[in-house]
Amino acid sequence: LTSLVVKKKAKGPACGDCGKRIIGVPALRPQEYRRLKKRERRVNRAYGGSRCAKCVRTRVVRAFLIEEQKCVKQVLAEKSSVGKDEGSSKRGAKKK
Repeated sequence: LTSLVVKKKAKGPACGDCGKRIIGVPALRPQEYRRLKKRERRVNRAYGGSRCAKCVRTRVVRAFLIEEQKCVKQVLAEKSSVGKDEGSSKRGAKKK
């Protein structure tokens, strides 16, 4: 009679934002991850192995929209300052 040691089941890495499992990364125990190559432990993209693809996409889009909003605010501020400068110069001409 022999005994069989059953290993604990691995859950695999999950997304830090939404908690879903990351596709493309194997579900292994920590000791087994150390034996893998770095490219096998993660996915080849930004936040690979830490965040799922959907969350990375939303982060990138959010950052892009924030930058666009800053550009729009700057353009509107320049337009309003140019308009005020022209208006003040016209008023100055009337006073003379």
